[in-house]
Amino acid sequence: MSVNLKQLAGEIAPPGAEWCGLRRVRLSARAVQAKDGRFDLAYDYVDEGCMVEVLYRGQFGYAAVASLDSGALSRAALRALELARVGSARPVHAFDRSVRPDTVVKWETRRAPGRLPGSDELCAFAIDATRAMRSSEKIVRSDFLFELRDEEMEYASTSGAAIAQLKHVIGYNATAVAREGSLTQRRTLNGPRGRTLQGGAELLDFPAMKDEALMAAAQAVELLSAPECPSDRRDLVLAPDQMMLQIHESVGHPIELDRILGDERNFAGSSFVRLEDLGTLRYGSELMNISFDPGVESEPASYAADDIGNPARKELLIDKGILVRALGSLESQARSGKAGVANQRAQLWFRAPIDRMANLNLEPGASSLDEIIGSVEKGVWMEANRSWSIDDYRNKFQFGCEYGRLIENGKLGKVVRNPNYRGVSSGFWRSLFKVGDASTFRVYGTPNCGKGEPNQVITVGHASPVCAFRDVEVFGGEA
Repeated sequence: MSVNLKQLAGEIAPPGAEWCGLRRVRLSARAVQAKDGRFDLAYDYVDEGCMVEVLYRGQFGYAAVASLDSGALSRAALRALELARVGSARPVHAFDRSVRPDTVVKWETRRAPGRLPGSDELCAFAIDATRAMRSSEKIVRSDFLFELRDEEMEYASTSGAAIAQLKHVIGYNATAVAREGSLTQRRTLNGPRGRTLQGGAELLDFPAMKDEALMAAAQAVELLSAPECPSDRRDLVLAPDQMMLQIHESVGHPIELDRILGDERNFAGSSFVRLEDLGTLRYGSELMNISFDPGVESEPASYAADDIGNPARKELLIDKGILVRALGSLESQARSGKAGVANQRAQLWFRAPIDRMANLNLEPGASSLDEIIGSVEKGVWMEANRSWSIDDYRNKFQFGCEYGRLIENGKLGKVVRNPNYRGVSSGFWRSLFKVGDASTFRVYGTPNCGKGEPNQVITVGHASPVCAFRDVEVFGGEA
């Protein structure tokens, strides 16, 4: 349906409102999954609606409606104005139009030309792959999941903003579970749903995906006969698929500016980071450089502007170990007086945008993989997250991985099962002593980061090289 959103925003703006914005979101999604060589599930759906927001005496009010009808939108605008009036009686901060830029941009995911497979083709591949994964009698479960989404967002305002963005997101995952007696082990493709990326047909290389699925199954069986990870202090080398979780939990959430301001305390906790730490806190070693980067090829949270129209660009958040900038939107920046990024995002049309992670990456260093392994006298290599736990301040953590290998005298050794490690966020990052070069850099993502009240589940991206940490507490067993 073709609609002039800018014109519509002007038509529905209620009398008394200082500004009015209109955000339309349309999600088209399909998925198929096979399990143990048989069809398991499929869905195909479309969801569309609009969020109206108005500014009144320094406060924003929101109301959503699953319609593009001008009458329904006008009623939603009046409701938003009513809520803004209520909020203006007890303001946390008085905003103005500067936190709603008049951005004009059109953007779409870059993807190679080529037809995407139909659901029947995806299902046939998934059935074949999961059947092949059951080559050992010790494999008790095999599944393969595809999820494909097109996310279309239009945004217009009475002050001239006009944004159109179209994201193409593809996710796939293979899981193999092996069992022998009472012992169970699981392997996936880089952790559950870690293969969530932006792109097109170039992401769906069926022969390569099948080889990876078979490798996951073989490693699940291999883990059954592997010894437990030792429990002591060792150097720790993390693969990029586990660095994804490490960055997400111990960097991303603690430096969200609204969380530092206390907005998330009631639901998901606060942060060990304080406002006065911005610009001074030594978060990690001098090798630690963390960026907000909305332009990395295939990373799932890439975009040109956030959901309030703030143009997105790469920003360094942690520079040589020092925290210099927070993950804070224009609203949080106005409240705190601290620098932030373009990260005010909403799950869908029926949620108001809040501070969210997007593409949060650890910049490559100068060490090859061989140099990293060769620098470790006594350590352990870990891949792919299996379990995680972190306190309300995003400080003390305990993470478990799917696959480990001992490192002895600079060489990778035997496989170990149930590798786990624990630490304290800032102290852990200060122990970073090797960062892999571009050849070790990998891009991953997750579609299910939750935050906010009411809860919003959103896609984020994390890219990282291989990293090594000194003298970390590691342990075996089911964490």
